[in-house]
Amino acid sequence: SPWKPVLLQLGPPAFSTTRGRCAKDRRLRQKRAISERQLTRYFVDQRKVRVVGGQGGEGGHSFHSEPRKVFGGPDGGNGGDGGHVIFKADQQMKSLSAVFPFYQGFHGERGGSKNCYGANGAHLYVKVPVGTLVKEDGKVVADLTQHGEEYIAAYGGAGGKGNRFFLSNENRAPKSFTPGEPGQQRVLHLELKTTAHAGLVGFPNAGKSSLLRAISRAKPAVAAYPFTTLNPHVGIVHYQDYEQVAVADIPGLIKGAHQNRGLGMAFLKHIERCRFLLYVLDLSVPQPWVQLQDLQCELEAYEKGLSERPCVVIGNKIDLAQSRINLPLLRERVAARVIALSALTGDNLEELLMHLRELYDTYVKTEQSRGQSLVKW
Repeated sequence: SPWKPVLLQLGPPAFSTTRGRCAKDRRLRQKRAISERQLTRYFVDQRKVRVVGGQGGEGGHSFHSEPRKVFGGPDGGNGGDGGHVIFKADQQMKSLSAVFPFYQGFHGERGGSKNCYGANGAHLYVKVPVGTLVKEDGKVVADLTQHGEEYIAAYGGAGGKGNRFFLSNENRAPKSFTPGEPGQQRVLHLELKTTAHAGLVGFPNAGKSSLLRAISRAKPAVAAYPFTTLNPHVGIVHYQDYEQVAVADIPGLIKGAHQNRGLGMAFLKHIERCRFLLYVLDLSVPQPWVQLQDLQCELEAYEKGLSERPCVVIGNKIDLAQSRINLPLLRERVAARVIALSALTGDNLEELLMHLRELYDTYVKTEQSRGQSLVKW
């Protein structure tokens, strides 16, 4: 041809198929740091819930009609059943703050003509943390301690009967049908008890939160004033054989906690789930062994036998001069094993981690011999 087409590119292409040009600079957003006092607004360990099951659909009322079949008879189907309200334990839930005070199941649909039954109402699942107690009138009706465990809090009502159900030799054209039954109504109290293998028990400012930060990736608040920790934290200790031991940091107790002094009974209940206890003592105070006696008395006054669980005594703040003086005196007065360490500097944490694994292995053997399920994280 006498001429050739010339492609002119006046600017950059309108779009690009290359990955480099299409990709956008998306930076990962880090979670905003939340203080311990702000976390208390999100941590809820008690909740009163009113649950109502879904209402059943009413029965259908119709008669079959088609050409050359005048008296087709009744063909109203039954209504669908109402949906249940079900509590389901979920490991991802750490608090009852996401639980609303009222739940109602889905209603069943009405029965249709041509003997069509109404659809059943879908079940409403409410996720609750593992370790949730369900109480009714002060009595425990369910204990959700395993992931995926379910409890039917309110049953849905049965669907009504359509007029087809009332067909008989005496009544060939029944017009009666029944409405659906209402769902079950209950007022339940949910109570969360932290489920962990080990529990850190001690007085305020003993160094429990610092110790949990040192042995796990948990980040509880640490400050130089009492009652820094206002809600329980759970940290996971990882071992080389992929075993995981959960350690709970219980807010500090004071003398008379079983009488609801200080944080009191609101957090004493979180120790009930722990299989073994780690008593954290401040070695720098005068007579640290008195702390251990007071802690054991508080646990025993709250629940008989709680202080007799497998335990180890941790003497914290060994990096201080006064702590090194009190350590031999503590070992003379305490029959249990005493592990001296410093959560601040990390001294002697290896001995604690090894003994923690020994306590966990003993717990596993005991539960397996009894045929009971283990608490896994």
